[in-house]
Order: sequence, then C-alpha cells, then structure tokens
Amino acid sequence: MSHDPTAHLTPADYDAIARELDELREEIFAELGDDDAAYIHKVIRWQRYLEIGGRAMLMASSLPPAWLAGTATLSVAKILENMEIGHNVMHGQWDWMRDSKIHSTTWEWDNVSPAEQWKHSHNFVHHTFTNVLGKDHDVGYGILRVTPEQPWNPVYLGQPFYNALLAMFFEYGVALHDLDLHKILQGEDDREVTRAKLRDIGRKIRRQWAKDYIAFPLLSGPQFLSTLGANFSANIVRNVWAHTIIFCGHFPGDIDVFEVGEEQLDGETRGEWYVRQILGSANISGGKLFHLMTGNLSHQIEHHLFPDMPSNRYAEIAPRVRALCDKYGLPYHTGSLRKQAGSTWKKIVRYALPGPSSTPAPPRAPLAKSKEPVAV
Repeated sequence: MSHDPTAHLTPADYDAIARELDELREEIFAELGDDDAAYIHKVIRWQRYLEIGGRAMLMASSLPPAWLAGTATLSVAKILENMEIGHNVMHGQWDWMRDSKIHSTTWEWDNVSPAEQWKHSHNFVHHTFTNVLGKDHDVGYGILRVTPEQPWNPVYLGQPFYNALLAMFFEYGVALHDLDLHKILQGEDDREVTRAKLRDIGRKIRRQWAKDYIAFPLLSGPQFLSTLGANFSANIVRNVWAHTIIFCGHFPGDIDVFEVGEEQLDGETRGEWYVRQILGSANISGGKLFHLMTGNLSHQIEHHLFPDMPSNRYAEIAPRVRALCDKYGLPYHTGSLRKQAGSTWKKIVRYALPGPSSTPAPPRAPLAKSKEPVAV
C-alpha cells in the first residue's frame, strides 16, 4: 500500500480514462434490448420456480432427504433473489425497461433490510464514497478493523469471532447499516429520524419472520419445527454467501482505502472517481454459474464503474476494462474465491491485533487535478 499506483498518471490520463469508460458505457446502453430483458425475466422466473419447489419439498420436511433438498433449493432461491435480482434491480439496472414490477422504485427484496434504507446506505453512500475512511460505512461495517489506517482498539481483539457472527446474520447487519451508529452512541443523531428508521426495520423483520417462521411452517402442519429450521438454515446459507462475496469485493489483498477530505472529494473529477472505483474494488474469477450466484458482484470492478449497467453485461466488458487498466498501468485486482476470501480473513485476523508498528504511507485518492467536479 506504500506504492502509489496512480503516481504516473497525468491530468490528461484521467481525462482519457473518463472518456474511454464513458464511451464504453454509452456503447453498452445503446445496445440494451430484448435479449437483456429476456435475461432478467428468465432469472426471475427460475428463482420463483426454485422457491416454490423448495417450499413444496419442505411440506415433507420431517423426512431428512426432503429437508436437505428443500433447504438447499430454498437457499439457492434466496441467494438468487438477493444477489442477482434484488441488489441489481434496486440499483436501477433494469429501469430502462420501464416495467413497474422490475423497477428500483417498487422492488422490495427477501431480506430484513428495508429497500429504501438499503438504497441510501448502499447506492448513495457506498457507491459514492467507495473505500473512503470515515465516509464509506462498508469499510469494516463499523465494527471491524480491515486496514492499519483504522486506529486499533481492544474491542477489535474479538473481531474474527464477531465477523463470523456477522456473516451468519448478515441481513440484520445490513438492516442496521443506514443508521449512523457513531452519531447514535454520541447522542448526535436526529432521534426522530432514527426512530422512524428503526420502526421501518421492525416492520420488515416482522414481515420476514411471519413468512419464514410462522406462515410456511404452519402450512407444513405437524412438521412446523422442521420447516422452521429449514427456513432458518436457508437464511443463514444466504447470509454467509452474501457476506463472503461482498467482503471479497473490497477487502482482499492490496485493495486501496482512501483518506481524503471533503475538499478533495468535492474537486474529484470523473476520471479520478473512476480510478478510485478501480483501486477500491476486487473481482472474483469463476464460471457463468458462479457469476450468476454472486449476482455478478464477482465483477465488482465493473459494477463499481457502472452500478446501473445490467449485470448480465459485466462479463462482456470485463476484458475491455482490464485492457484499459493495463494501458494506463493501473492494477486490476482479481483472483479465485479461495484466494480472495483467504486474504480477507487474513486481514480480519491480523488487524484484530495492534499494529503494524510501522505505518505505511497513507492511502490516498487520486489528487484532484481538474476543476471540473465529477457527476456521480
């Protein structure tokens, strides 16, 4: 992290990067059409088949084979709904279809996090201030130390343990993500706003629990408890998978974090914003099925460059984005799931302890070299 991978870039390079990426985006959006619409309709259709099939098998959940098959099928359905459908629909990736049922303003996902709060904490806060310390709440999710630039505190000693708990119950962490816990603890939050958000979270949790832990278990009659256990297990599987994929998108290896002030962010150009997304994101290599099950967040770099681009196009543009990184001497972070997850957990274990004693050069955002601010 002591090496600045942007030191060689000139203002003209930043302008060229912005121009080339803008042209790539315009090219893809000009091509969107029936094949893309058919893709998302097909994914939604198969997700519903899987959910119906899984819940049907759990009507016989007292039989171990039915329990295992039903739980596995329901887990896959929940992963697809959250990752490839919910996350991407709420990003507005399919708004161009003008289908009110598959639209960022109407979609509510199978997750205890209310859609409106998630869209603020994720679409705006995280995607605008990606990996900026003190601005992007995804850097450690407010409870983890994932970079030496975060001051050490004894509370971090237990972070390998409570990161495992966060993985298991990740949707609840996501639900609380739009609350500014630091301001709440300092008594500096707007209490009315906080109470309103908590009420919305409570309503969403009751709705999800009523579906998974009351309605469907009751429908299975005397197998109430085994069906409830299956639904609980499917939620845990979905949570651990989502946590793993999302953490691998920003924490492994040499991913950059940035210590910049409001003035630098205000003066950040479009080219600098693009470069920050590249330096602060990491991909995961794999096949088509793997990419589908990650919601194409295995193409985290492409997703951060173009959050509203339909996810089925990320694999297509990835080689061109990588070629652009090679052209301008920028790192293109990618690796297998095993490599990225191992690196992420290594950081979580290492930074639970004090140090490192010799602080590396501060991470930085690309310096604002232009007066033209970025339009995110």
